[in-house]
Amino acid sequence: MVDVRRVTLPGVGVLHSITTSDGVEVAVVAHRTGSSDLVSRPAGARGDDEAITVRLDEEEAHALAELLGGTRIVESIAELDELPGVPIDWVTVDDDDALAGHRLGEVPAASGVALVAVVRDDHAHPSPSADFVVQPGDTIVAVGPTEGIEAVFRAIRRGVAGDAEA
Repeated sequence: MVDVRRVTLPGVGVLHSITTSDGVEVAVVAHRTGSSDLVSRPAGARGDDEAITVRLDEEEAHALAELLGGTRIVESIAELDELPGVPIDWVTVDDDDALAGHRLGEVPAASGVALVAVVRDDHAHPSPSADFVVQPGDTIVAVGPTEGIEAVFRAIRRGVAGDAEA
């Protein structure tokens, strides 16, 4: 297991860092402003002179997180998929999805399907209300019959006016 170090940077944000098996330090400074710094320091480096820092805006940080495999929350949700008799699935809302910027209640209902959480960044919003506004990058978690979940996700992708009844 990788040891993640967390340091609060007063007035700035939070630094999370790991050291790879090759001795390279990789860190992310999550600024309170929403931007992030990705910092890499070669093995054996001393001081900040040898560090490489890349500033990412919020959208770029989300894109990089997806490339690296998403958040731990989504990975934890994946483990739930293995529970027998409890179909669970999730979809990440893209910029061009019809639901982006709209209320969760605009998704057509499907028989037996419950939208049980919305994950935004590293925070889960359990049992979101119909008034919860969905943003691009949010992950919607659904439980219910597989066909119903698929119908709901099709409605999210193509438009909230579509029929999701399963």
